[in-house]
Amino acid sequence: MSTPTTSFGREAAAAIARSKNEPAWLVALREEAGELVDQLELPKPEKMPLKRWTLDHYGLSRPGAAVSQAADLPAGISALLPAEDTGTLIVQHNSSVIYTRLSDELKAQGVILTSMEEAARNHEDLFRNHFMTLYTKEEHKLASLHAALWNGGVFLYVPRNVNIEAPIQALLYVDDAEATFMPHILVIAESNSRISFVEQVASSLEGANSTLLHNSAVEVFAKPGAFVRYAAVHHMDVSAIDISYRRATLDNDARIEWIAGDLHNGNTITDTKSVLKGNGSTSDSKIISVGTGSQRMSITTQGVHFGRNTESDMVTRAVMKDEATAIINGITKIEKGATKSNGQQTEKVLMLSPKARGDANPILLIDEDDVKAGHAASVGQVNPEQVHYLMSRGISRKEAERLIIHGFLDPVVSEIPLEGLRQQLHRILERKLG
Repeated sequence: MSTPTTSFGREAAAAIARSKNEPAWLVALREEAGELVDQLELPKPEKMPLKRWTLDHYGLSRPGAAVSQAADLPAGISALLPAEDTGTLIVQHNSSVIYTRLSDELKAQGVILTSMEEAARNHEDLFRNHFMTLYTKEEHKLASLHAALWNGGVFLYVPRNVNIEAPIQALLYVDDAEATFMPHILVIAESNSRISFVEQVASSLEGANSTLLHNSAVEVFAKPGAFVRYAAVHHMDVSAIDISYRRATLDNDARIEWIAGDLHNGNTITDTKSVLKGNGSTSDSKIISVGTGSQRMSITTQGVHFGRNTESDMVTRAVMKDEATAIINGITKIEKGATKSNGQQTEKVLMLSPKARGDANPILLIDEDDVKAGHAASVGQVNPEQVHYLMSRGISRKEAERLIIHGFLDPVVSEIPLEGLRQQLHRILERKLG
């Protein structure tokens, strides 16, 4: 495919905003972003020629039917939810949020959980001060396209000192290949709050004749002393393209834990970045991916240190089958003045086919002397000594390799803070690793 050429622009973006009764400033932002779509270049992930991807299929607004209780959710969505699930939940179906469940207790504490569109109208100041400030419309063509066309999504606000023990679950589901599916997730965790957020992106697009573009963004704001655990599992059909840019900024002594299972079946770009702005802030990123068929994947993890005594740890593990290709990038950037900081990263790729390809690229960019930084990277096959050991205990070769692969991925799988989704993740892995 060629570079996207489209008539989409300022007027079309404004029409979308006005149809949703958005405030004037947001109409203007969509207009500006729409104008940028034809002016900006595509991002340039290493060794990943995006000009060959179908990135010009933006879809049409196809809102789902809103429901008042979980029992009325479409069957495809209900099947992805844990049995007897009564926790906090928000669901997007195609181009809109159709269901939200938040307890009266959390509402009384000031917690807000709603669609981004509702938040823009009803919580304008909070929304305006944070939306598209970590991931800006000027970054590249895909960012401007997202800023112009985003829909549905999740707005989560947790007030100061509020500790939410049970995970908050967001299910973003698409079964219409012609739908615009560009959710934006905005999480604001005030000082000394604590939350776990679980994002699941899934599709049912069997027999689709067109490419679905999932062009999503996540922005997380962890204020002083806040703790945010953000888990994401993506598993869409091969006819979809998964574009996911995740950003977090951390104030003094804040912490974020990224846990991502990028298990999509089609072409993928994910970019997960923590900006350690405050002194004593910490970031821990664990990401896994499995490539099959002729998939092309670019998986980037970043830690950018500005504050003193900050720490980032990044672990990425990928398993490659068939003729799949993965480019795994780890970027640790320690800015001048970020003394006593520590940035560590590890990228490991396990190759299961001679035609598969996996590149692990650790990058350290250090502008300060009084710091620690390190990296490790490896690309290889299943360890034959481990296989031999297990076979000597009466286990078949196929089962031995399966156990080793699952053990290779388990450091991330075991961290998913929702039992039902953890079990589902195991089922996804079984299908992909076959």
